Amino acid sequence: MADPTGESPPPRRPAEQGGGRMAPLARLPVFFALEGRRVVLAGGSDAAAWKAELIAATGARLDVYAAEASPALAGLVAETDGRVTLHARDWTPEDLKGATLAIGAIEDDAEGARFAAVARATGVPVNVVDKPALCDFAFGAIVNRSPLVVGISTDGAAPVFGQAVRAKIESVVPQGFKQWAEAARSWRPFVAALELGHHGRRRFWERFTRHALEAPDTLPDEALREDLLARARSAREQDGRGSITLVGAGPGDPELLTLKAVRVLQSADVVLYDDLVAPAVLDVARREAKKTLVGKSGYKPSCKQDDINALMVALAQQGKRVVRLKGGDPMVFGRAGEEIAAARAAGLPIDVVPGITAAQGAASRMTVSLTHRDHARRLQFVTAHARDGKLPVDLDWTALADKAATTVVYMPQRTWGELAGKAMAAGLDPHTPALAVFSATRPEEFRVAATVATLKDRLDAAVADKFGGRPSGPCLILFGFALGEAEEFALAEAEAQGLAAQG
Repeated sequence: MADPTGESPPPRRPAEQGGGRMAPLARLPVFFALEGRRVVLAGGSDAAAWKAELIAATGARLDVYAAEASPALAGLVAETDGRVTLHARDWTPEDLKGATLAIGAIEDDAEGARFAAVARATGVPVNVVDKPALCDFAFGAIVNRSPLVVGISTDGAAPVFGQAVRAKIESVVPQGFKQWAEAARSWRPFVAALELGHHGRRRFWERFTRHALEAPDTLPDEALREDLLARARSAREQDGRGSITLVGAGPGDPELLTLKAVRVLQSADVVLYDDLVAPAVLDVARREAKKTLVGKSGYKPSCKQDDINALMVALAQQGKRVVRLKGGDPMVFGRAGEEIAAARAAGLPIDVVPGITAAQGAASRMTVSLTHRDHARRLQFVTAHARDGKLPVDLDWTALADKAATTVVYMPQRTWGELAGKAMAAGLDPHTPALAVFSATRPEEFRVAATVATLKDRLDAAVADKFGGRPSGPCLILFGFALGEAEEFALAEAEAQGLAAQG
């Protein structure tokens, strides 16, 4: 598991990573502003009536051409106070001139193709209902909290699935969001009058959004507006000053991120992240945020801590919201103390968002209590990696040998053999259950179960077999009799008993 040369890897420099490109889109989701604009609809069926109702709801002027109109369509025309005009005849090419959109509820394939061809020749985007090949745009399922509108499309592949997704979104998007979206539209002139900078405006709307999410069914009244505006005014003098937030990315599974971590990531201007941060966690960050790999990874080429501190401070001094994203919890062997000190020395505001540490993630996947009251009265975290990359010289060997403790060892890959040997020499029971976990909570999670005395050999063999001698992913080792409750050890014991019976 160790570097065969015994040499420290050369340092890296922080490197901005190119933003992930947008994955292929079957359709471009766009929203047409149709208020007061003319739209043409050809056809008089019930399908035409539904499209007419949808277009009328946008405030468009709708001209419907149909020799015969269904009762539903006729009823809609009567209810719309002149916004929908029914022309009791078939459409003509002249009717499409000057239209913003053209919609054909036309069953005959040849007639539908002619309608689409004329619309395109006139320069009008066209949709022929239920004929995707003749459509320049599609109608998706809609969640209506206007002016908040959500559109859902499956590109015609599975309309029922699209409707099911719409129903799911309907259930989690409160009706009250409509009044918050309306308030946002009406409050924009007040915000503009403050003449805030980019960051000031963004912070105003982030505070607004936080209130909306916390109390969606509460009316956003004038008192709230004035409170938010007052906070924006008071912060205006510091509008050019950025901030730093240390965020725990957890062990890898993005669903283990805290709600606060998600909110901070989605408001970041820059994300400085380590190798140990799973790509799926980075996907949660705001798409426009710059993402820079600062390469803190045990036993591999890493950026110098001083370089990271300097970059973090410099970006915040430019007025940016900097997120320092760390695997696990930033306060557990994450060098958070040095970064906090650097921010404070520069006079910059700094906050910390805790994360699920790898030990918690590993225990959750093993479904084992690290503080099982029959086996452990204490839980301790230690690092097996000193500044020089070697085993720390000041470990408390008496504590590590405690039979009633569960111990979690971070960054153990190079020094585990030495640590285990010294702990056993101090009285640690060689038969104590021990477990190495790679990439805890990730799809590629890999475990090796043994005892303290046998784990090194089993781990070396497993790494050689699975990783070709070069382990992949973050690793930690847990040992203590509480781990005997884990399924891995129950299976190993059953296997051993089976072999003994055969012998």
